[in-house]
Amino acid sequence: MKVLFVASEAQPFMASGGLADVAGALSQALRRRLIGCRVVMPMYDTIAQELKDKMTFVTSISVPVAWRRQYCGIFQAKHNGVIYYLIDNQYYFKRDSIYGHYDDAERFTFFARAALEILPHIGFKPDIIHCNDWQTALTPVFYKTMYCQDPWYQGIKTVFTIHNIQYQGTYGMDIIGDVVGLKPEDAGILEYDGDANFMKGGIECADWVTTVSPSYAQEILDPWYSHGLDPILRERQWKLSGILNGIATDTNDPETDPNLALHFNVSNAKEGKAANKAALQETMGLPQKPDVPLIGIVTRLVSHKGLDLIKGVFDEFLATTEVQVVVLGSGDWQYETYFRELANRYGDKIAVRIGFVPSLAKKIYGGADLFLMPSKSEPCGLAQMISLRYGTIPIVRETGGLRDSITDSGDGLGNGFTFKTYNAHDMLGALRRAVDTYYNAKDYWDTLVVRALECDFSWGKSAGEYIKLYKQLMKD
Repeated sequence: MKVLFVASEAQPFMASGGLADVAGALSQALRRRLIGCRVVMPMYDTIAQELKDKMTFVTSISVPVAWRRQYCGIFQAKHNGVIYYLIDNQYYFKRDSIYGHYDDAERFTFFARAALEILPHIGFKPDIIHCNDWQTALTPVFYKTMYCQDPWYQGIKTVFTIHNIQYQGTYGMDIIGDVVGLKPEDAGILEYDGDANFMKGGIECADWVTTVSPSYAQEILDPWYSHGLDPILRERQWKLSGILNGIATDTNDPETDPNLALHFNVSNAKEGKAANKAALQETMGLPQKPDVPLIGIVTRLVSHKGLDLIKGVFDEFLATTEVQVVVLGSGDWQYETYFRELANRYGDKIAVRIGFVPSLAKKIYGGADLFLMPSKSEPCGLAQMISLRYGTIPIVRETGGLRDSITDSGDGLGNGFTFKTYNAHDMLGALRRAVDTYYNAKDYWDTLVVRALECDFSWGKSAGEYIKLYKQLMKD
């Protein structure tokens, strides 16, 4: 079986979020299961030069973008056994950032079509083309409307994965002809609510649609989560399913992580957690209090991450609870300001670092006792899985991938603390249960840490689910 993974970003070449982790790790997991998986992504100008130096030039072609034809250079690289193709066009990709440009519709239209155009030139005909998010949603559209009858392309199946339904690639209707180049009779594929909607086109044309967790696949049928696409998804629910993401266990490993003060595993978890907690307290300027629970928060500081819940009750929580908190993240000004002010008022209890420092994030995962993630919506989430990998117990709201990966430990079997409704005092209740368990059930707490370390969220299971899906599509 041969799979082409089409993504706007992929590790190790370019990353702005979880999609890059998925593209890099899933492709490796598929390869380990003897699936011929290759990845195609844009050749961004900001890719590290040392990675560019290892690429080889394959050939150049021209790619249609509606009425124009644009240069397309094809470069090849290999990482951890996986072949990557990088699509070069300096007009589109020689930018200082990968998203947020006035012509993103045209840039990713070019990329989505290039992913199909390059195939005969690289001598790779996939059985499955697996596309991801709105930036690649036009690839199934182009395949269905322009390529599927071509003898060379016949028989390919397409999968479209929604990583975050909030970002849909919505533009004015004029781009359907002038940029995308669809015939008038095909314009309805993209048309939705008076706009051209790339994600809607991908949902409509792909042979199967997945999300990054089973719960999210159900949630996006509800208007509260769907950002307007629930009618389309309900109509096509027959080809919608969710597969929980995994994490890269080699780069998230408390036994080898160079950012930790002491490496640890199940056999020395207590000592390892204590040493890393002390190091984190020192790094963040908090008092050395080994017996006080330390809560970590590593997040984008935006509302859908549940920060309005934190804002609603954290003053009360810190004023009445012997606890320490470490916050790492950046985002909306109102939340950055809030956490700075909170640190000024409770300097011995909370330390805040605005920005994102990967090495500090790992120190927080390794040194915190608890990890707070009260998201309003969370398609999958990786932080809760990484925290478990480092023996740090998550406190989460039961939504999306958080619901699928974390179960409440109140039954003596779970791996975290959860709350259901999006309510600040429900979150506060979960926080207090977690802190109470830490203080008053020491033996159980130690068991909980070991249970966390034994959780398996490696990509092997997820890859197996994708392979089942691919095989089923090839039978149809």
